[in-house]
Amino acid sequence: MNTDISKHNLEINANRNYWNRKKVIRKVYGRFYAEIRQRLKYGSVLELGSGIGIIKNFIPNCITSDLFANPGIDQVESAYKLSLDDESLTNIIMFDVRHHLEYPGAALQECYRVLAPGGRLIIFEPAMGLLARKIYQLFHHEPLDFEGEICWWPPPLLSLREAPYFAAQSRAWRIFENGEGKEHLVGWQLNECKAWSDFAYLASGGFTKPALYPSFCLPVLELIDRILTRVHLPTFATRMLVVLEK
Repeated sequence: MNTDISKHNLEINANRNYWNRKKVIRKVYGRFYAEIRQRLKYGSVLELGSGIGIIKNFIPNCITSDLFANPGIDQVESAYKLSLDDESLTNIIMFDVRHHLEYPGAALQECYRVLAPGGRLIIFEPAMGLLARKIYQLFHHEPLDFEGEICWWPPPLLSLREAPYFAAQSRAWRIFENGEGKEHLVGWQLNECKAWSDFAYLASGGFTKPALYPSFCLPVLELIDRILTRVHLPTFATRMLVVLEK
């Protein structure tokens, strides 16, 4: 566990440095959180897996959380076992967290428990258009895993607080776009599943890679993405947003 904490802290510090240095990534993430903010219901907001806590720049009242303590978060939380009371939240945000949850049924069950009736779970993830998935496969360190079985529930003896690191970038696309395992979403209303081209994000280099364009060119990239979204979404879909309501 100490090794996990050390690795996590190194990544957090590196991401904070990238965030402070890269104007373009701050603008790109500002767009992302604007999309999320538009879909929040009035009331309390919790983000799971907040990392350096950048969401507070865009949604100041959000409670930030992560698996380990660091200066950017308000409280330590696991999506598999939340410390909150039943029906005590209005909104939960998972930003690039869903594809790290090996057992989505357990996480969804816990989110359902703490959300009040009518509360929302907003999931923001990579989308797997034909071209985008090739780019993710070539340039991102996390696997796509289109072929692996989706294990909705953990083995009986596994402690989810000690679940090993997991990543499968295609999982949200497979579940919400392709409908794999939709029978496990009983009790949830799928309000929205939106995907779009976002090469402005890919060409920004994310946190760790060099940007392929200066920040003042972002509007041009956004225009290109709007065109590609209309031309053929199954090819160019790069990012997706899902809204589940209890």
